[in-house]
Amino acid sequence: MRTLLMNGSVYSPADPHATAIAFDDGVVTWIGDDTGAASYANGADEVIDLQGRLVTPAFVDSHVHSGMTGFKLLGIDLGAPATLADALDAVRDHAAKHDGLVLGFGWDETRWPEHRVPTGAELENAAPGRLIYLSRVDGHSAVISPALAAKVPDLAAQPGWTEDGRAERTAHHVVRDAIAKMIPDHQRRAALQASLEAAARLGIGSIHELGAPHICPADDMLVIKELADAMGLHVVTYWGELGAFDKARELGVAGLAGDLVADGAVGSRTAAMSAPYADAGHTCGHAYLTAEEVAEHVIGCTSNGLQAGFHCIGDAGVGAVVEGLAKASDKVGAVELVAARHRLEHVEMIDAAGIDVLSRNGVVASVQPMFDALWGGAEGMYAERLGDRWSGMNPYASMARAGVALAFGSDSPVTALDPWGGVRAAAWHQTPSERITVRAAFAAHTRGGWRAAGIDDAGVLAPGTAATYAIWDLSTDLVVQTPDERVAAWSTDVRAGVPVLPDLQPDSELPTCLRTVVAGRVVYESEGWRT
Repeated sequence: MRTLLMNGSVYSPADPHATAIAFDDGVVTWIGDDTGAASYANGADEVIDLQGRLVTPAFVDSHVHSGMTGFKLLGIDLGAPATLADALDAVRDHAAKHDGLVLGFGWDETRWPEHRVPTGAELENAAPGRLIYLSRVDGHSAVISPALAAKVPDLAAQPGWTEDGRAERTAHHVVRDAIAKMIPDHQRRAALQASLEAAARLGIGSIHELGAPHICPADDMLVIKELADAMGLHVVTYWGELGAFDKARELGVAGLAGDLVADGAVGSRTAAMSAPYADAGHTCGHAYLTAEEVAEHVIGCTSNGLQAGFHCIGDAGVGAVVEGLAKASDKVGAVELVAARHRLEHVEMIDAAGIDVLSRNGVVASVQPMFDALWGGAEGMYAERLGDRWSGMNPYASMARAGVALAFGSDSPVTALDPWGGVRAAAWHQTPSERITVRAAFAAHTRGGWRAAGIDDAGVLAPGTAATYAIWDLSTDLVVQTPDERVAAWSTDVRAGVPVLPDLQPDSELPTCLRTVVAGRVVYESEGWRT
């Protein structure tokens, strides 16, 4: 089957000025201008007049928790309420309309005027007797109702549990384990399906699913592949568990990586720091892995042909992982580590020496630009938690300049599935010296994601590559992206000229996806957009 798109703008290194592109049986066969497209139109099964719209490679989201994303979509989005009182009203309203577990995601007390965490007693008051779980936006702590607490075995003995209903660290993990056993299979499948469909609607053609024992049942790795295959979306799965090589083979995952946690999160004050939190001087957070454990895991994954990876955020947490990587490199050699293409998730607080270790060993930085957009800046949550230390966080330009490969994602449901928002956030980083160009950010959210999964021949539109693309309606002008004071892409895809991309200003409306195609298969199409 041949599809021809014409009379638009095509973002392709093959022709920076292309206005048309043809696909045959799921493969790009030609790129050029509308005059040249005439010879392809006669034999095409489908000809689409783009009417000036933009065609790009489909996005890759390199860090997604699809089950929790789906439960947020189908449950309570606690990022929407403007106050704690509004959030409790949302719980009350949802519980009145739905049976079973009450699940909510995304509360952030630093954005509410009450500036405090909800309590278990308040949940009981909002929905008496109901089993309620409300996750903080970072996913590393939660508040649960007394009724749910009573059903979690030995909860009172777990580190991180407080009688006001707050659960973090081990307590949070056992609460999640208990919830996982309570959710029927059909509801879990519905949540996974909802998440995949949401990604496709946003021009995302591939996701990296980051599972772990404290995140989701291992079977989710199999179910999400089944569902994604049925709809045509591309999924790469990772399982975050030390030394679980047999399980990795059983699940068919790409690596024992992702949410294998070296520490927690800044918002929950569980990210491991070398100095106490500015707003909680009694704690430096919590480290879960030693450098020796990291090294052993990296060496084991390398020898088993798997990607290793770790969730690491605080400077002490990142430091332990970097030290472990260096130890592994000393033992097996940098060449082997580069070939294995290991990865780190978040890596928010890393110094120049750590960046050098990543660069020399070919480690991919799988990062989330919306973290900086939402919580960076002198008045943001990071500054509240860490003081002046916020300004060195999420150093994208520094990593790119050092040759560290970047792959962008959302960590959904921590931040929303929003690839263009991520591109804009990286281009307008709240630390100006860490801004990168729109072109570099787009590369990290497309080709960078494929490369992070060990797939080098994807993420661009050029003859011979897969027809994995999205069509966009634009509310902003297309502009030629030229080099500026920000660092250019770590991969130079354009030789003669620079293709056009949207002019993403901080207050501009983002492009709207009209069609998403993966390897020639339409996985999403906006109703009536061609009429």
